Amino acid sequence: MDDERLLDEIRQICSAFPEVTERPSHGAPTWFIRDKKSFVMLWPDGHHDNDFPHLWCAAPPGAQQELMAANPRVYFRPPYVGHRGWIGVRLDQDLDRAEVAEACEEAYRAVAPKRLLAELDSRPSTR
Repeated sequence: MDDERLLDEIRQICSAFPEVTERPSHGAPTWFIRDKKSFVMLWPDGHHDNDFPHLWCAAPPGAQQELMAANPRVYFRPPYVGHRGWIGVRLDQDLDRAEVAEACEEAYRAVAPKRLLAELDSRPSTR
């Protein structure tokens, strides 16, 4: 998938969550809740030694270890944010849109305040 199409796909997924904004952070497209807390970063051309397209996603406690153990081909500990429990998601593997959307939603849920989670949960499912 080319960079622009990949960006459009992730933008469509992340912008569907309540009160999300997008702006570059550290040179990467990044999605924020209420323009303050980031929850997903896209590295379409890779970053540092990870020369493949991937996401950095916020994650709830323990999720990083579980995901990496379950599927180390797809999930990895990203630099800079991995120590906070964030998870790296390779986008050059056989992931379907639903899996990518699930990773983004879990990232959103790990960061969003309760009121926005309630708003999200009151919406009809898009998956």
